[in-house]
Amino acid sequence: MSGTAADGTVRHWSRTGRIARRLRGWPCDLAVTALAALDVAFSVPSMQPWQTVLSFLAAAGLLLRRRYPRPVLALTLPGLFAGVALLAAIVALGTLARHRRFDWQVKLAVALVVAGSFVPWPLSKFAETPPGTVTQWLLYSLLLGVGPAVVGLLAQTRQDLSERVAELATLRDHERELHARTVLAREHARLAREMHDVISHRASLMAVQAGALEVTTRDPRVKETAGTLRTLATGTLEELRGMIVVLRAAGAGPTALAPQPRLADLPELVAQSGTDTRLTVTGANGRGLPEAAERTAYRIVQEALTNARKHAPGAPSTVTVDVGTDTLRMTVHNDAPATGALRPDLPGGGHGILGLRERAALLGGHLSAGPTPEGGFVVRGEVPLAAGDVAAGR
Repeated sequence: MSGTAADGTVRHWSRTGRIARRLRGWPCDLAVTALAALDVAFSVPSMQPWQTVLSFLAAAGLLLRRRYPRPVLALTLPGLFAGVALLAAIVALGTLARHRRFDWQVKLAVALVVAGSFVPWPLSKFAETPPGTVTQWLLYSLLLGVGPAVVGLLAQTRQDLSERVAELATLRDHERELHARTVLAREHARLAREMHDVISHRASLMAVQAGALEVTTRDPRVKETAGTLRTLATGTLEELRGMIVVLRAAGAGPTALAPQPRLADLPELVAQSGTDTRLTVTGANGRGLPEAAERTAYRIVQEALTNARKHAPGAPSTVTVDVGTDTLRMTVHNDAPATGALRPDLPGGGHGILGLRERAALLGGHLSAGPTPEGGFVVRGEVPLAAGDVAAGR
């Protein structure tokens, strides 16, 4: 996804979140507006018509308090000073403090609400009121002005703390991911060193020994076998070098690697297998197949032929690859080993077929392997071409 598309998606979801919050706040706004209107309605008989209009306008303005906190507060002040819109002014002040923190605008609003709730209308009431009552009015007005601002600031602080906690949780997850990647990179580097120092060294010795045997021997069969061994050892070295580069470059971006084997490399694989193998490929017809599917088919055939050499030496094998409309199928069948055939003592961990099953499953395919009634062995794999295309695009 490009940066522009990602930014557009983030802005879209941000707008969607704001709209959702506003919709959730509408029931509360309607309830607060109704209470403010009832507060005004109870005092209508003692007011002039223009005072009634100012007070109801102040109550109605609460519907827009979340989006326009300052204009709504300004709208409630005339109803507070000249009317009875006390509840509307208190709610508007709390909303402003919730959005603006404790800046000069909030301080000015507190002073205005205190003054509006303290100063009587008309002003002549001051002369008629005892000093003790005026003092009570002042304390009551301070409570009505400072209290909503404090509540709004507490709500803002709570939201800030929640966002900070969420941010810290995100940073913690990010640090854990970075730590896991660091550990994985170290393990990759260790594996690369082991492969280079041990496996690559021994494969090089095998190639050198096979090459020397191929040059010095006079027996044609031994020369052919030595050449095959040298070619296999050289190919193994090339693949090992590619794997070492991949392991060392983990997390370091793209790395120049040798082309990975595909269906076109199957004839060379069969020729170098050292077994009597017949290869049949149908349905390809020069089609451009997904790289992941072709690579999986190559590895399945490679592992199956390796197993045939290990467990059924000298037995002929048949490799069939069928490229369908939406599926790539491969079958590797070897006959039963000859009676008395000497099986080489080669190490095996039993993970080859399991790894091939996992490789096929990653592309949405499957693999089966098992003995035949005649004493041979057959490996069948199937990979959807569409799934292989998706995996190749990743």
